Amino acid sequence: MTRDLRIVSISLLLWGLGEGLFIYFQPIYLIQLGANPVQIGWMLGLASLAFTLSHLPAGAFADIVGRKIIIVVAWFAGTLAGLIMFLADTLPIFLIGIILYSFTGFVLSPLQSYVTNAKGSWTVARALTTTQAFISIGSVIGPMLGGLLGERFGLKMVYGIATGVFLLSSLLVLPIHPQPIEKAEEGPRYQNLLRNKTLGGFLLLAFFALFAMYLSWPLTPVFLQEERCVSVTTLGLFGSLYSSGMVILNLLLGRSNPRLGFIIVQIAVGFSIIAIWRGANNLWFSLGFFLAAGFRVTRSLITAQVETLVKRVELGLAISFAETINGTVMLIASPLAGLLYDIGSELPFIFSLGLLGIILVASLRYTPRVDSSRSVVAASEVVKE
Repeated sequence: MTRDLRIVSISLLLWGLGEGLFIYFQPIYLIQLGANPVQIGWMLGLASLAFTLSHLPAGAFADIVGRKIIIVVAWFAGTLAGLIMFLADTLPIFLIGIILYSFTGFVLSPLQSYVTNAKGSWTVARALTTTQAFISIGSVIGPMLGGLLGERFGLKMVYGIATGVFLLSSLLVLPIHPQPIEKAEEGPRYQNLLRNKTLGGFLLLAFFALFAMYLSWPLTPVFLQEERCVSVTTLGLFGSLYSSGMVILNLLLGRSNPRLGFIIVQIAVGFSIIAIWRGANNLWFSLGFFLAAGFRVTRSLITAQVETLVKRVELGLAISFAETINGTVMLIASPLAGLLYDIGSELPFIFSLGLLGIILVASLRYTPRVDSSRSVVAASEVVKE
């Protein structure tokens, strides 16, 4: 692991800790601020809109001016968003914090481009899933700690502590080295990328796979608290199991063919939906949260697959396309989940599971078959994003 990759990984570990303190309790805190399930869905949808709109310009901008500055700006903007959420006493102000925090998701594509260029002798999949594992390790501790603190001091205080952790993470990421800017070939910079039918077809498949996996998730904490009487502390433990699942699945699948991993995670998430929806006790809910981590792992596997389908100079924007797909999924699925939940609390699980079965069959047939050892990104000793 290169020096810069180590710095970014440790910084991500701290960020995972800070985010894990509150992220699983956010729907519950929104209810405490006066929101109902439908409003929660729309608020999360607005946040996803900010997340989605930020990716394409950020990815293209990173290819032109470099990745480090975008990474640093995003880290400190995320810290500011945490402070806003901590200080907010009303839904409108809190919504500003959520939207700003989601907007800083523009860092993901430059960050992943950075990682793929800093991988050294590692494969792209291993570099991406290993760094994802670091943020997941922090996320293992965060939910347990957040649940205990939230039960004792209230969820508002949890946001204040998270902001402090974000600031420490931001300071830590400052010393990473800038990476060289790739020179474009003659002619329009992204002409070949926009004509890449294999990439377009795979991203369309990825959209539906992510949508099917995510639809049941946004209101899962509310479902468990309202329908299964699960406490905030126990939800925190479930969140830690979710993060543990990310660590283990990332490390296991990071060494496998991205195509195979893409199919495995869909099966895992399908079992998680059944366990949370039909489970009769905390043991089943724990298994459900652990396997649900497959959704987060999917993003790294999609990026690894995309990397094999484009040229190095196109990588930043190509990854931005992939992250835009992810943001669009959350933008559409979050409000829909709120509407379905308002009709019947079990409907998000039913729709999600049915759609996932269809997409799994399509994935087996249409996911591109590419040699996982191939890397169009040179193994230069540059740092992660």
